[in-house]
Amino acid sequence: MPLGLRRKKNKSRESSNLVENEEVGGHTGGRSVKSTVNGAGLPPPPANLRPKLVFHTQLAHGSPTGRIDGFNNVKELYGKIAETFNLSQPEILFCTLNTHKIDMEKLLGGQIGLEDFIFAHIKAIKKEVEVFKSEDALGLTITDNGAGYAFIKRIKEGSVVDKVKGISVGDHIECINGKNIVGTRHYEVARMLKELPKEQKFTLKLVEPMKAFEMLEPRSKGVKPASDNKMGTGRGTLRLRSRGPATVEEVPTEFDERAVQKVDDLLETYMGIRDTELAATMVEVGRDKKNPDEFAMALDEALGDFAFPDEFVFDVWGAIGDAKQGHF
Repeated sequence: MPLGLRRKKNKSRESSNLVENEEVGGHTGGRSVKSTVNGAGLPPPPANLRPKLVFHTQLAHGSPTGRIDGFNNVKELYGKIAETFNLSQPEILFCTLNTHKIDMEKLLGGQIGLEDFIFAHIKAIKKEVEVFKSEDALGLTITDNGAGYAFIKRIKEGSVVDKVKGISVGDHIECINGKNIVGTRHYEVARMLKELPKEQKFTLKLVEPMKAFEMLEPRSKGVKPASDNKMGTGRGTLRLRSRGPATVEEVPTEFDERAVQKVDDLLETYMGIRDTELAATMVEVGRDKKNPDEFAMALDEALGDFAFPDEFVFDVWGAIGDAKQGHF
């Protein structure tokens, strides 16, 4: 996400971003200055006229509360959190919204509710595991943090990986068979794992997120996303974009939520990944398209880095149409 980072704050500014006497889990919302929500089709106002949105953040394993603002994408957000807590940016694995737990259904993606509280999960233990690929499907769903780290979002019960000790939901995949994959997008990591030869062993180097004492428990396999899982809370959402400035938008409509949920499910089925930001972009692209061919051409233009199978594109087109008709 190539937008330039804002100028670093000096130490006195960093310390002023910490708020005393607020405990982990003790606050459920960030603060924002009252603002006018932009229409989805309107360009954002100049930077000096945009409302200043301030969010509360903590380190998930425990820390004082900090305040962050002035970011346009996930990479810049991680930079702001790192500055606030005197970390290096690569130490941050991912963020969750409104919970310090490693809850894959609360991952920070492309949208943040204007009253959401951000918890940052940082690197902890490194480990190496050996896996025997006895079946074509490993039973993993991969996602990424938007800043170069792919990690495990779900482990299918009874699958090849489920039977291997030492692999958990939330683990960052650092290397496959000794090849460093930091900076590789989730769909490429999923493809690499799928193409590993059957009936052979392979090794994974993983990094666990740091856990607070009360979070030390048996590994979670992840859960199926609930159909009523909201993409944001509060009066609106901050939409983070890989290209261009972040924009304040209205709370997603029922159509948006239905369509994004279904497209995200299709991403997992066809590509072994989950990515609500990517799903939301595809829904946005297909909203006013009149036929599958027009939709496919628009996808190629907007998301040329992805080689989507034709059958997948057709099913996404159908899912968007079903959402418009309220057929879910």
